[in-house]
Amino acid sequence: MTTILAIETSCDETSAAVVINGRKVVSCVVASQIQLHRQYGGVFPEMASREHMLAIAPVVREAMAKAGVQWSDLSAIATVNGPGLAGSLLVGVNFAKALAAAHNIPLLGINHMEGHIYANWLQYEGGPETDPAFPLVSLVVSGGHTDLILMEDHLQYRRLGGTIDDAAGEAFDKVARLMGLGYPGGPAIERWSAGGDGTAFDLPRALSVGAYDFSFSGLKTAVLRELQELQRQQGTEVPERGVKLADAGVQEPDPNLPIADLAASFQEALVDALVTKTLRALSDHSAVQLLVAGGVAANSRLRQELLARAQVPVRFPPIRYCTDNAAMMGAAAHYRYLAGHRATLALDVLPGLTLA
Repeated sequence: MTTILAIETSCDETSAAVVINGRKVVSCVVASQIQLHRQYGGVFPEMASREHMLAIAPVVREAMAKAGVQWSDLSAIATVNGPGLAGSLLVGVNFAKALAAAHNIPLLGINHMEGHIYANWLQYEGGPETDPAFPLVSLVVSGGHTDLILMEDHLQYRRLGGTIDDAAGEAFDKVARLMGLGYPGGPAIERWSAGGDGTAFDLPRALSVGAYDFSFSGLKTAVLRELQELQRQQGTEVPERGVKLADAGVQEPDPNLPIADLAASFQEALVDALVTKTLRALSDHSAVQLLVAGGVAANSRLRQELLARAQVPVRFPPIRYCTDNAAMMGAAAHYRYLAGHRATLALDVLPGLTLA
């Protein structure tokens, strides 16, 4: 049996969790900074680091207390050391190293993307009782990543493809900002899409890039051009460099424009591209299961389309484990611990760390 304390500080959530055997979450505490960063329309790295420093000790203390475990009960302490914001990662890594040294507990470094994938192994009420089956394809979609990963066994990753420009979550954020919907963009666009027509605007899918690759920069630009044209039609002055934005994250959508239709059309184009390439990867590699991971995995339209179109079982984490959290890192750490992986106190942050 393993009992692992996991720490996650890769971006703007300070989280700690205690996970047993990579499946059972006995505690998971998350201190979010979303309200702080909303006023800037995105994560402000220096502020994120300072907030992690303030939150890390209370969050870890609360996770341990809720789990009812002592330091001597732990098999290991796991921490995300990349990819992510360097300053944010440093807080979690150094805190974990200090705990490991003080209590003589093995230390593990975990890849953030690996954690997202392993969120699909966590147990939750109403969730599947069995583990995912191999070989599988994992679609990892978040603010910083859009990747298709082939796994033939635990800890074995082969990157099939990914975005060549903006990540899916990044595209959501940027397009939401263009339309004045605020931050974070994914939930905002999903809310507005519910009242819109996804066929109202013919937006590009960029399906001609590599077989398993994605491109969303052209889609983002197409939305900008549609907004400019709509503004011209109603006689609104269009600035030379595009749609004028008010202070980041606080602009209101123009009530005279069909924002709901444009949001729905954007979401439909992005989801269609994700689903089309993912289904190709499943077929080409004879995968028996699809795992979806990352913050964009919470998008209901993406879930709906994958469930309807995939010919293999599709597995999503519950919403609370889609966004950054330490429980998913504890799941990944369990398998690294069983494989004999250990980190030394020389463990360093790797902001550009890749999975495969």
